[in-house]
Amino acid sequence: MNIIMIMADSFRKDHIGAYGGTKIQTPNLDRLAAESVIFDQAYPEGLPTLPVRTAMFTGNYTLTNRFWQGLTPQDYTLSEVLDEYDYTNIMITDTYHMFKPNMNFHRGFHEWQWIRGQESDAYKTRPHSQDLDRYLKPEMYGDQMVRIVDQYLRNVEGRKGEEDYFSAKVMGQAIEWLDENQDLGNPFFLYVDSFDPHEPWDAPPRFVEKYTDPNYQGNWIFSPKGGENNWLTPEELEHTRNLYAAEAAFVDEQIGKLLDKIRELGLMENSLIIFLADHGHPLGEHGKMLKMVDQLYSPLLCIPLMFRMPGAEMAGKRIDALVQTVDLFPTIMDFLGFERENEFLQGKSLLPLIKGTSDKVREYATMGFFSSEERCLRDQKWSYIRTLSGSTNELYDLVTDPEETKNLCDELPEKAAEMEEALARTLKVRWQKEHGLQNRFDVPGKCDKRFPPLRYWKK
Repeated sequence: MNIIMIMADSFRKDHIGAYGGTKIQTPNLDRLAAESVIFDQAYPEGLPTLPVRTAMFTGNYTLTNRFWQGLTPQDYTLSEVLDEYDYTNIMITDTYHMFKPNMNFHRGFHEWQWIRGQESDAYKTRPHSQDLDRYLKPEMYGDQMVRIVDQYLRNVEGRKGEEDYFSAKVMGQAIEWLDENQDLGNPFFLYVDSFDPHEPWDAPPRFVEKYTDPNYQGNWIFSPKGGENNWLTPEELEHTRNLYAAEAAFVDEQIGKLLDKIRELGLMENSLIIFLADHGHPLGEHGKMLKMVDQLYSPLLCIPLMFRMPGAEMAGKRIDALVQTVDLFPTIMDFLGFERENEFLQGKSLLPLIKGTSDKVREYATMGFFSSEERCLRDQKWSYIRTLSGSTNELYDLVTDPEETKNLCDELPEKAAEMEEALARTLKVRWQKEHGLQNRFDVPGKCDKRFPPLRYWKK
């Protein structure tokens, strides 16, 4: 059984038609959703880009113990496990953070393809011919986004057709790999990771023309600075949102091309296809832009997650249980019949939810940034945000107030206290469990040239 996983960085759940989105047209993801098991309450855990992928690749949490770093020698990854079961593993990505020195996210893959030039990737030093001021406002000078925009314009200088845009390159490389590797003789794990629709929101002209106001005359803010967005006029804010929409629609089209190739090669019958995003993207809904530590609201936290089972089994089934990206590794193991590998994973297999033998795998979902005190705890109805010291905590009823506009902490202090207590319990976990083979290693302070007591590892 093949595993094909498609990641779209920062793809907002509410921009996908299958999740009720009306801002753009997403016919390809909608078609995939119609053939898939759909998770309606999926969340990341530790944010942003790399911690999410670490949890997904290792099946273990990152929120309280690691932030922006690569895989460690102690990590045991999904690709390494699949390698032991004779899978051929392929990674194709333009998410440049993954292939910076010492990140090691390609570990366990037999082939990896890095597509250079996204965002501030140190790819090109040549000057660009663009007017930098067109993409900035005076309020942005002094912010790191100036350097990011300048580097991005260097990287895309000389771009000609749509085939030169990043999402097209990523999906195109995946299509080429599938064409060239039809007769492997063993199953494969194809991991396709598109940095788009992450900013800069720079879609081909036909998408920009479709989703933006042709009469707009302001600056082209395709990569705004993070934080409060009161430096943007209403027209500029709307244009920036439309640029994101255009980028997301372009990504949908490119994913559709990959899905068409999978279908053409007859791989739909013997492949598990997973689509997800690592997180969403705030676009000024709470007065702020980008992925900030104080934006633990639905635009950032809610993610799309679809499992297309082989042969479209259970197509259209929707699951309302809470799930997180850390659950993907154990779900794949369980699906392939390698469930013994899950013993030392903190994620939960979602297969019982898919099969209908269980209606939940976790009581709560917990999210946040390692570098911040802020944490969000959610169940299927409530969202509780523990804010920075000295600030007011927040409690929202997601059923009656899905846009999270009315803080109910003062009105419902008992519910807030209940959620605070649950948050404390959730964060009090023993993180990386030790494998039994570690018993042969000495533990400082626990033993001296002797095996440590078994009870020490069994805590």
